[in-house]
Amino acid sequence: MNEPTRRAVIAGALALAALPARALTTNEARALIERVTSEINAVINSGRSEAAMYRDFESIFARYADVPTIARSTLGPDARRASSAQLSAFADAFRGYIARKYGRRFRELIGGQVNVTGAGPVKSFYEVDAIADLRGQAPFEVTFLVSDRSGRDLFFDLLIEGISLLRTERTEVGAMLDRRGGNLDALIADLRQAG
Repeated sequence: MNEPTRRAVIAGALALAALPARALTTNEARALIERVTSEINAVINSGRSEAAMYRDFESIFARYADVPTIARSTLGPDARRASSAQLSAFADAFRGYIARKYGRRFRELIGGQVNVTGAGPVKSFYEVDAIADLRGQAPFEVTFLVSDRSGRDLFFDLLIEGISLLRTERTEVGAMLDRRGGNLDALIADLRQAG
């Protein structure tokens, strides 16, 4: 008599499914970027070679950035004509390209620090603000845009002094693709060397 009926089990499961999914909070977004900046600080002050630092930056980008979303957005409308294998290869090549390109910028921080200064909700995501303090130079602002839309808490854009990585790369990668006559495979091959 105390055993739940099949109807009660199904009704309970449906009720649980209707509950809102756990949403990312300001504190979680901030904690994510505090981990990112802590790892960036460790890399820039590690004394490792440039090549080793770029590998470390790529690893950080792979762990904490929504690389597939960033890569697809960077390709823009061209992503729709790409096969799933091409999208995967592009995301892989793009991850290394970004690590090398922005790793050079972060290498300027050797002897400095990146510190989180605040976080707050914006529309359906969070902005986490940080300051990059350079030895002997003026500090600059770095803002991470964080979301859990991919199913994990990840950043999907990075603004350095207000300039969006995503918008910048969409323009630059689009121009690179145009110079290759729209050949995505040629772009992927070249991105593996660029940055």
